[in-house]
Amino acid sequence: MIISGKELSARLKADMAAEVATFPAKYGRVPHLAVILVGDDPGSVSYVTGKAKASAEVGIRNTTLRKPAETTEAELLEIIARLNADAEVDGILVQLPLPKHINEERVIAAIDKTKDVDGFHPLNVAALWQKQPCTLPCTPKGIIKMLKAAGVEIAGREAVVVGRSNIVGLPVAKLLLDENATVTVAHSRTRDLGAVTRRAGILVVAIGRPKFVTADMVSEGAVVIDVGVNRDPATGKLCGDVDYAAIEPKASVITPVPGGVGPMTICCLMENTIECFLKKQQ
Repeated sequence: MIISGKELSARLKADMAAEVATFPAKYGRVPHLAVILVGDDPGSVSYVTGKAKASAEVGIRNTTLRKPAETTEAELLEIIARLNADAEVDGILVQLPLPKHINEERVIAAIDKTKDVDGFHPLNVAALWQKQPCTLPCTPKGIIKMLKAAGVEIAGREAVVVGRSNIVGLPVAKLLLDENATVTVAHSRTRDLGAVTRRAGILVVAIGRPKFVTADMVSEGAVVIDVGVNRDPATGKLCGDVDYAAIEPKASVITPVPGGVGPMTICCLMENTIECFLKKQQ
């Protein structure tokens, strides 16, 4: 079974659009997402364009602030402070990575926790690990939605997450734990990585290396979630962190690249923006 994040996100966005359409009558306005892009990294420009497109589909107001690469950290923090103070802005997203001269951690911590639609603010991260209400990071949230939509039984299964980033690896491990999976976090320095990944009933790969996980590293019937977006060095085409062509026949469930986890990340960003808006209406 191939889980199409593209199809699932389209269904979820249609539901959100129907909900958002009722907001002007109920609350006098629709949710407002402000996105800040510093510099012109091609990947970042593409992501920001995708977020604006998804906002339009869902009926959310989107403001994209594009700033030159030489923007200083102080200037960026000033923009964030202004958006924090604006009652008409419900969600703030700073597109990462930022230019080298800007401290990403300082910038993320400057965003009002209640407007942090990425779920990266230190207080949202702490709340996630303490099982407190919080804004969940978009990619891990999307992965759990995909597993549930595919009818994958998570409770009691052995899950292996390859990758330990703050954005995907660590939070998805925590969400899988919360769904009662038994979770191992592995990474590029794990000894005999194949022996670890072969134990996985659910394998989530977010290591950022093209076709890093090969067929011999996956057990028959495993559920494989590929978070990677890379260029295949041989063909120049987009590919994931797993060797899709070789693993697809072995897997019971697999996500493609492109069209898998990526669309769900943006879909969950829309959902997080709506949630931040609704919390303010209470």
